[in-house]
Amino acid sequence: MNQEIVTIMLLIGVGYLFKKLNILKESDGEVISRIIFNITLPALVIISLNSVQIEPSLMLLPFIVVSYGLISVLFAYFVFKNEDKELKGTLMMLSPGYNVGLFAFPLVEAFWGAEGLLYFGMFDAGNSILIFGVSYILGSYYSKDGLSLNPIGIVKKFSKSIPFMSYIIMTILNLVNIKLPTEFIDLATIISKANMPLSLILLGLYMNFTFEKQYVRPIFKYLLYRYGLGLLFGLAFYFLLPVSHMFRITILIGFLLPIGLAVIPYSHEFNYSTTRLIGTIANICIFISIIILFILANFVL
Repeated sequence: MNQEIVTIMLLIGVGYLFKKLNILKESDGEVISRIIFNITLPALVIISLNSVQIEPSLMLLPFIVVSYGLISVLFAYFVFKNEDKELKGTLMMLSPGYNVGLFAFPLVEAFWGAEGLLYFGMFDAGNSILIFGVSYILGSYYSKDGLSLNPIGIVKKFSKSIPFMSYIIMTILNLVNIKLPTEFIDLATIISKANMPLSLILLGLYMNFTFEKQYVRPIFKYLLYRYGLGLLFGLAFYFLLPVSHMFRITILIGFLLPIGLAVIPYSHEFNYSTTRLIGTIANICIFISIIILFILANFVL
Protein backbone atom coordinates (compact mmCIF):
# COMPACT_ATOMS: atom_id res chain seq x y z
CA MET A 1 0.00 0.00 0.00
CA ASN A 2 2.93 2.34 0.63
CA GLN A 3 3.90 2.02 -3.04
CA GLU A 4 0.41 3.10 -4.10
CA ILE A 5 0.62 6.16 -1.82
CA VAL A 6 3.99 7.10 -3.36
CA THR A 7 2.48 6.78 -6.86
CA ILE A 8 -0.47 8.94 -5.84
CA MET A 9 1.81 11.63 -4.41
CA LEU A 10 3.93 11.59 -7.59
CA LEU A 11 0.87 12.06 -9.80
CA ILE A 12 -0.31 14.98 -7.67
CA GLY A 13 3.23 16.36 -7.92
CA VAL A 14 3.08 16.08 -11.72
CA GLY A 15 -0.04 18.24 -11.79
CA TYR A 16 1.59 20.85 -9.55
CA LEU A 17 4.80 20.80 -11.61
CA PHE A 18 2.88 21.22 -14.87
CA LYS A 19 1.24 24.31 -13.41
CA LYS A 20 4.55 25.78 -12.27
CA LEU A 21 6.09 25.15 -15.71
CA ASN A 22 3.04 26.72 -17.41
CA ILE A 23 2.35 23.51 -19.28
CA LEU A 24 -1.10 23.61 -17.74
CA LYS A 25 -2.94 26.48 -16.07
CA GLU A 26 -5.21 26.30 -13.06
CA SER A 27 -8.02 27.44 -15.34
CA ASP A 28 -7.50 24.24 -17.37
CA GLY A 29 -8.69 22.37 -14.31
CA GLU A 30 -12.30 23.22 -15.14
CA VAL A 31 -12.06 21.30 -18.43
CA ILE A 32 -10.29 18.36 -16.80
CA SER A 33 -12.83 18.23 -13.97
CA ARG A 34 -15.68 18.19 -16.49
CA ILE A 35 -14.08 15.24 -18.25
CA ILE A 36 -13.69 13.41 -14.93
CA PHE A 37 -17.17 14.06 -13.54
CA ASN A 38 -19.03 13.55 -16.81
CA ILE A 39 -17.00 10.82 -18.53
CA THR A 40 -14.30 8.90 -16.65
CA LEU A 41 -15.97 8.77 -13.21
CA PRO A 42 -19.37 7.60 -14.52
CA ALA A 43 -17.51 4.95 -16.58
CA LEU A 44 -15.78 3.78 -13.40
CA VAL A 45 -19.13 3.62 -11.58
CA ILE A 46 -20.64 1.60 -14.42
CA ILE A 47 -17.96 -1.10 -14.49
CA SER A 48 -17.86 -1.24 -10.68
CA LEU A 49 -21.59 -1.82 -10.24
CA ASN A 50 -22.22 -3.93 -13.33
CA SER A 51 -20.72 -7.20 -12.13
CA VAL A 52 -20.53 -7.06 -8.32
CA GLN A 53 -23.25 -8.24 -5.96
CA ILE A 54 -24.73 -5.52 -3.75
CA GLU A 55 -25.29 -6.85 -0.24
CA PRO A 56 -28.37 -5.59 1.67
CA SER A 57 -26.07 -4.22 4.40
CA LEU A 58 -24.59 -1.77 1.90
CA MET A 59 -27.89 0.11 1.87
CA LEU A 60 -27.02 1.17 5.42
CA LEU A 61 -23.98 3.14 4.22
CA PRO A 62 -25.82 6.16 2.71
CA PHE A 63 -28.00 6.35 5.83
CA ILE A 64 -24.92 6.45 8.11
CA VAL A 65 -23.23 9.07 5.91
CA VAL A 66 -26.25 11.39 5.89
CA SER A 67 -26.83 10.93 9.63
CA TYR A 68 -23.21 11.74 10.45
CA GLY A 69 -23.34 14.71 8.07
CA LEU A 70 -26.27 16.17 9.99
CA ILE A 71 -24.48 15.54 13.29
CA SER A 72 -21.39 17.34 11.98
CA VAL A 73 -23.54 20.31 10.97
CA LEU A 74 -24.95 20.48 14.50
CA PHE A 75 -21.44 20.46 15.98
CA ALA A 76 -20.31 23.07 13.45
CA TYR A 77 -23.11 25.40 14.51
CA PHE A 78 -21.74 25.56 18.05
CA VAL A 79 -18.06 25.53 17.06
CA PHE A 80 -18.40 28.49 14.66
CA LYS A 81 -21.29 30.37 16.29
CA ASN A 82 -19.12 33.40 17.17
CA GLU A 83 -17.72 33.92 13.65
CA ASP A 84 -19.14 36.64 11.41
CA LYS A 85 -22.04 35.60 9.20
CA GLU A 86 -20.16 35.08 5.93
CA LEU A 87 -17.28 33.15 7.51
CA LYS A 88 -19.71 31.10 9.57
CA GLY A 89 -21.72 30.33 6.43
CA THR A 90 -18.56 29.29 4.60
CA LEU A 91 -17.42 26.91 7.35
CA MET A 92 -20.95 25.56 7.78
CA MET A 93 -21.09 24.81 4.05
CA LEU A 94 -17.84 22.89 4.42
CA SER A 95 -18.99 20.89 7.46
CA PRO A 96 -20.85 18.08 5.63
CA GLY A 97 -19.70 16.47 2.43
CA TYR A 98 -16.48 14.90 1.14
CA ASN A 99 -14.30 14.80 -1.95
CA VAL A 100 -15.07 11.24 -3.00
CA GLY A 101 -14.95 11.43 -6.79
CA LEU A 102 -11.61 13.19 -7.23
CA PHE A 103 -9.75 12.14 -4.08
CA ALA A 104 -11.15 8.88 -2.70
CA PHE A 105 -11.90 6.95 -5.89
CA PRO A 106 -8.32 6.97 -7.25
CA LEU A 107 -6.97 5.77 -3.89
CA VAL A 108 -9.70 3.19 -3.39
CA GLU A 109 -9.23 1.88 -6.93
CA ALA A 110 -5.50 1.43 -6.27
CA PHE A 111 -5.91 -0.18 -2.83
CA TRP A 112 -9.10 -2.29 -2.97
CA GLY A 113 -10.20 -2.49 -6.61
CA ALA A 114 -13.81 -3.13 -7.60
CA GLU A 115 -14.93 -4.12 -4.09
CA GLY A 116 -13.70 -0.85 -2.61
CA LEU A 117 -15.30 1.17 -5.42
CA LEU A 118 -18.64 -0.50 -4.68
CA TYR A 119 -18.53 0.47 -1.00
CA PHE A 120 -17.32 4.00 -1.64
CA GLY A 121 -19.90 4.34 -4.39
CA MET A 122 -22.62 3.74 -1.81
CA PHE A 123 -20.83 6.14 0.54
CA ASP A 124 -20.88 8.76 -2.20
CA ALA A 125 -24.62 8.26 -2.73
CA GLY A 126 -25.18 9.57 0.81
CA ASN A 127 -22.46 12.17 0.30
CA SER A 128 -24.32 13.54 -2.74
CA ILE A 129 -27.32 14.29 -0.55
CA LEU A 130 -25.07 16.23 1.81
CA ILE A 131 -23.27 18.14 -0.96
CA PHE A 132 -26.20 18.96 -3.22
CA GLY A 133 -28.77 19.30 -0.46
CA VAL A 134 -27.46 20.19 3.00
CA SER A 135 -24.43 22.27 1.93
CA TYR A 136 -26.53 24.14 -0.61
CA ILE A 137 -29.20 24.98 1.96
CA LEU A 138 -26.59 26.14 4.50
CA GLY A 139 -24.85 28.33 1.92
CA SER A 140 -28.14 29.92 0.94
CA TYR A 141 -29.20 30.47 4.56
CA TYR A 142 -26.03 32.34 5.56
CA SER A 143 -25.72 34.35 2.33
CA LYS A 144 -26.35 38.11 2.22
CA ASP A 145 -29.76 37.59 0.63
CA GLY A 146 -30.77 34.98 3.17
CA LEU A 147 -32.46 31.66 2.47
CA SER A 148 -33.61 31.33 -1.12
CA LEU A 149 -34.31 27.62 -1.00
CA ASN A 150 -35.78 26.19 -4.19
CA PRO A 151 -36.66 22.49 -3.76
CA ILE A 152 -37.17 22.07 -7.50
CA GLY A 153 -33.75 23.60 -8.11
CA ILE A 154 -32.12 21.15 -5.69
CA VAL A 155 -33.85 18.20 -7.38
CA LYS A 156 -32.58 19.47 -10.73
CA LYS A 157 -29.04 19.58 -9.33
CA PHE A 158 -29.34 15.91 -8.36
CA SER A 159 -30.73 14.94 -11.77
CA LYS A 160 -27.98 16.83 -13.62
CA SER A 161 -25.20 15.11 -11.67
CA ILE A 162 -24.05 12.37 -14.05
CA PRO A 163 -22.02 10.49 -11.39
CA PHE A 164 -24.96 10.52 -8.95
CA MET A 165 -27.44 9.37 -11.59
CA SER A 166 -24.94 6.69 -12.63
CA TYR A 167 -24.99 5.35 -9.04
CA ILE A 168 -28.79 5.32 -8.99
CA ILE A 169 -29.27 3.71 -12.41
CA MET A 170 -26.53 1.11 -11.99
CA THR A 171 -27.71 0.22 -8.48
CA ILE A 172 -31.24 -0.39 -9.80
CA LEU A 173 -29.93 -2.46 -12.71
CA ASN A 174 -27.74 -4.44 -10.32
CA LEU A 175 -30.60 -5.16 -7.91
CA VAL A 176 -32.88 -6.41 -10.73
CA ASN A 177 -29.93 -8.41 -12.16
CA ILE A 178 -29.76 -6.64 -15.53
CA LYS A 179 -26.30 -6.67 -17.12
CA LEU A 180 -25.14 -4.17 -19.71
CA PRO A 181 -23.82 -5.38 -23.10
CA THR A 182 -20.23 -6.61 -23.11
CA GLU A 183 -19.22 -4.13 -25.82
CA PHE A 184 -20.46 -1.22 -23.69
CA ILE A 185 -18.64 -2.50 -20.60
CA ASP A 186 -15.42 -2.95 -22.59
CA LEU A 187 -15.61 0.67 -23.75
CA ALA A 188 -16.40 1.92 -20.23
CA THR A 189 -13.43 -0.07 -18.91
CA ILE A 190 -11.04 1.66 -21.31
CA ILE A 191 -12.41 5.10 -20.42
CA SER A 192 -12.38 4.42 -16.67
CA LYS A 193 -8.62 3.78 -16.68
CA ALA A 194 -8.07 7.51 -17.23
CA ASN A 195 -9.96 8.44 -14.04
CA MET A 196 -7.16 7.89 -11.52
CA PRO A 197 -4.32 9.78 -13.28
CA LEU A 198 -6.59 12.64 -14.39
CA SER A 199 -8.07 13.04 -10.90
CA LEU A 200 -4.69 13.13 -9.17
CA ILE A 201 -3.12 15.47 -11.73
CA LEU A 202 -6.12 17.76 -11.27
CA LEU A 203 -5.56 17.83 -7.51
CA GLY A 204 -1.97 18.87 -8.13
CA LEU A 205 -3.12 21.53 -10.55
CA TYR A 206 -5.33 23.07 -7.86
CA MET A 207 -2.58 22.89 -5.24
CA ASN A 208 -1.90 26.31 -3.72
CA PHE A 209 0.27 27.12 -0.71
CA THR A 210 -0.64 30.78 -0.21
CA PHE A 211 -3.39 32.10 2.06
CA GLU A 212 -4.41 35.31 3.79
CA LYS A 213 -3.17 35.76 7.36
CA GLN A 214 -6.55 36.70 8.82
CA TYR A 215 -7.78 33.21 8.00
CA VAL A 216 -5.07 31.35 9.96
CA ARG A 217 -7.17 31.04 13.13
CA PRO A 218 -10.45 29.95 11.46
CA ILE A 219 -8.57 27.49 9.23
CA PHE A 220 -6.86 25.91 12.24
CA LYS A 221 -10.16 25.84 14.11
CA TYR A 222 -11.95 24.22 11.20
CA LEU A 223 -9.28 21.54 10.72
CA LEU A 224 -9.39 20.61 14.41
CA TYR A 225 -13.18 20.36 14.24
CA ARG A 226 -13.34 18.36 10.99
CA TYR A 227 -10.60 15.82 11.64
CA GLY A 228 -11.19 15.57 15.39
CA LEU A 229 -14.86 14.76 14.91
CA GLY A 230 -14.21 12.54 11.89
CA LEU A 231 -11.53 10.56 13.71
CA LEU A 232 -13.70 10.16 16.81
CA PHE A 233 -16.77 8.86 14.96
CA GLY A 234 -14.73 6.98 12.34
CA LEU A 235 -12.75 4.96 14.88
CA ALA A 236 -15.90 4.33 16.94
CA PHE A 237 -17.68 2.88 13.91
CA TYR A 238 -14.59 0.95 12.84
CA PHE A 239 -14.15 -0.86 16.15
CA LEU A 240 -17.79 -1.16 17.24
CA LEU A 241 -19.91 -1.62 14.10
CA PRO A 242 -20.82 -5.33 13.56
CA VAL A 243 -20.39 -5.31 9.78
CA SER A 244 -17.78 -6.40 7.22
CA HIS A 245 -14.20 -5.13 7.35
CA MET A 246 -14.56 -3.23 4.06
CA PHE A 247 -17.71 -1.54 5.36
CA ARG A 248 -15.84 -0.31 8.45
CA ILE A 249 -12.84 0.80 6.37
CA THR A 250 -15.18 2.83 4.17
CA ILE A 251 -16.70 4.63 7.15
CA LEU A 252 -13.35 5.33 8.80
CA ILE A 253 -11.63 6.65 5.68
CA GLY A 254 -14.77 8.37 4.40
CA PHE A 255 -15.16 10.54 7.50
CA LEU A 256 -11.54 11.71 7.07
CA LEU A 257 -11.70 12.70 3.39
CA PRO A 258 -11.05 16.29 2.21
CA ILE A 259 -13.89 18.73 1.68
CA GLY A 260 -16.16 18.44 -1.35
CA LEU A 261 -15.22 20.93 -4.06
CA ALA A 262 -18.85 21.45 -5.12
CA VAL A 263 -19.07 24.21 -2.49
CA ILE A 264 -16.86 26.46 -4.64
CA PRO A 265 -19.64 27.05 -7.20
CA TYR A 266 -22.00 27.66 -4.28
CA SER A 267 -19.73 30.42 -2.96
CA HIS A 268 -20.00 32.14 -6.35
CA GLU A 269 -23.75 31.64 -6.57
CA PHE A 270 -24.37 33.15 -3.13
CA ASN A 271 -21.82 35.96 -3.58
CA TYR A 272 -19.42 34.87 -0.83
CA SER A 273 -15.99 36.52 -0.82
CA THR A 274 -14.34 33.43 0.69
CA THR A 275 -13.75 31.32 -2.43
CA ARG A 276 -9.97 31.51 -2.01
CA LEU A 277 -10.35 30.44 1.63
CA ILE A 278 -12.31 27.38 0.49
CA GLY A 279 -9.55 26.51 -1.97
CA THR A 280 -6.90 26.89 0.74
CA ILE A 281 -8.78 24.62 3.15
CA ALA A 282 -9.27 22.08 0.37
CA ASN A 283 -5.53 21.99 -0.35
CA ILE A 284 -4.61 21.58 3.32
CA CYS A 285 -7.24 18.86 3.76
CA ILE A 286 -5.75 16.89 0.86
CA PHE A 287 -2.35 16.76 2.56
CA ILE A 288 -3.80 15.93 5.97
CA SER A 289 -6.02 13.17 4.53
CA ILE A 290 -3.08 11.59 2.69
CA ILE A 291 -1.00 11.60 5.88
CA ILE A 292 -3.86 10.10 7.90
CA LEU A 293 -4.45 7.47 5.24
CA PHE A 294 -0.75 6.53 5.33
CA ILE A 295 -0.88 6.15 9.13
CA LEU A 296 -4.09 4.13 9.06
CA ALA A 297 -2.79 1.89 6.27
CA ASN A 298 0.31 1.02 8.26
CA PHE A 299 -0.95 0.86 11.85
CA VAL A 300 -4.76 0.35 11.89
CA LEU A 301 -6.20 -1.18 8.70
